[in-house]
Amino acid sequence: MNMIINETFARELAAQLLEINAVVLRPQDPFTWSSGWHSPIYCDNRLTLHYPEIRKKIASEFTAFIEKEFPNVDVITGTATAGIPHAAWVADNLSKPMAYVRAKPKSYGMGNQIEGGVAKEESTVVIEDLVSTGGSALSVIDALQFVGANVQALISIFTYGFDVSIENFEKVNVPLYTLTDYTTLVDVAIEKGFVTSNDLNLLSSWRNNPDTWSN
Repeated sequence: MNMIINETFARELAAQLLEINAVVLRPQDPFTWSSGWHSPIYCDNRLTLHYPEIRKKIASEFTAFIEKEFPNVDVITGTATAGIPHAAWVADNLSKPMAYVRAKPKSYGMGNQIEGGVAKEESTVVIEDLVSTGGSALSVIDALQFVGANVQALISIFTYGFDVSIENFEKVNVPLYTLTDYTTLVDVAIEKGFVTSNDLNLLSSWRNNPDTWSN
């Protein structure tokens, strides 16, 4: 299951993501994802890179969590590409080695998929910006486990909390932790007036059945 790292910060971050349009809610005029799914939400956490105060808070929360839960981790690993800057800031805060994992091995040079290096039996925490079904994050975990790395956890800025993603992470026995999630975001969005309480049923029904949802 996915777990919120800090409930107070989860609400604060959800509000900030809404304010900078990193997350946009349009239950009455849904987006179409590349998968073909219709969705009342669009999330682009790369926009946090433009806001120093927000990105510093994100890095600080990640850092404090790793220091508490995984103090002896060997390497901080980012997912390409959106997880890379956050992993770099956290690795710098912790004075730890940093690596990142490509979506697939390079077709030239040494053919690396893991850049920076994670050695066999080294422990690592993976940093991701967004978890939807978990497919891309799980491919990163698979690449790390293939070389014998010990993946202790994946931590993300945001997750939709789909049942399928929870099941996928349970299958590989890697816990998923997140700074904020869809349920928190919808609650804050109603509180702040980004959507109305009349939209709640639409927003909730999408999270439960995203592949077949229609408004």
